[in-house]
Amino acid sequence: MEAHWDDLKLFLMVAEGGGLSAAAQRTGISAPTIGRRMLGLERVMNRMLFERSRRGYELAADGQTLLEQVRAMQKIADDITRWHAGAFQDPFVGIGGDAWLTRFLAHHSSSLTRGAGDVRYCAHDAHAGLSLVNRDCDIAVLADPPKSGNFAVRRSVDVSYGIYQRRLGAATTKGDDCSMWVSLGKEEARFPADRWVFERYDNEIASWTNSPSVLLEMIVVGLGKGVLPCYIGDAHPGLERVGEPLDELASRFHIVANDDDRRRPEIRTMIERLSTLLEDNRALFAGDCVKETASTGKQGGS
Repeated sequence: MEAHWDDLKLFLMVAEGGGLSAAAQRTGISAPTIGRRMLGLERVMNRMLFERSRRGYELAADGQTLLEQVRAMQKIADDITRWHAGAFQDPFVGIGGDAWLTRFLAHHSSSLTRGAGDVRYCAHDAHAGLSLVNRDCDIAVLADPPKSGNFAVRRSVDVSYGIYQRRLGAATTKGDDCSMWVSLGKEEARFPADRWVFERYDNEIASWTNSPSVLLEMIVVGLGKGVLPCYIGDAHPGLERVGEPLDELASRFHIVANDDDRRRPEIRTMIERLSTLLEDNRALFAGDCVKETASTGKQGGS
């Protein structure tokens, strides 16, 4: 049998206090109970730790040796406590999604966390891939949820994609050319929307990039047209959509979490907040919040 740390800490109090009464005052445990636990500790250690007399509990030789070791253990425990006290006390939840979704979450972070004393979150850019099996994140927002495995899946909002260009009337630059295209590079194109341009207009691509955020900037500065999620393009003041959403790219988001984790309070809270945030912006994700389309000049949805 091994000695329990609680009994060793109690031993330390008895040894430093010189008896059961001092330890009882410090712990609120009765002296007879402490005496029985010290007898039990001696049996576990198979050593005599105290010499008992009317004057109290005096340490035996083995007790003195144990005292030095327990003091060293207590110092390590105190160091760990101080180290832990310097960490954030609030729990955090990792949310994974493609680069566009994590950008959207960053702009709406106040809907997910309320600062100190609340759940924190980490936005995990999973545009290049995500392993739920390896727990890359606690919650994932995916168009294609896992078909097998121990996962809980909640259906969420419909997502549309469209063609966007620099907004007409914005200040032009020498490089503006809305007849050309910009795209993600072929090696970085993981999703159908990433591949749409080069699969159809490969010879008309003015420039490409391996970064979705850079792709957005290329369109904003007028380097060419490109495909974006409607919830990114329609919300950007410097862009306008060319025509209606692309039906072939329509998809639906799913909120996915490991079934063993989803009942943890912080994850359950974040799933509900994330679900509410997406539902509150359902029209934006569906492409129904258009400022004005370049091809028709008509107002979009509400």
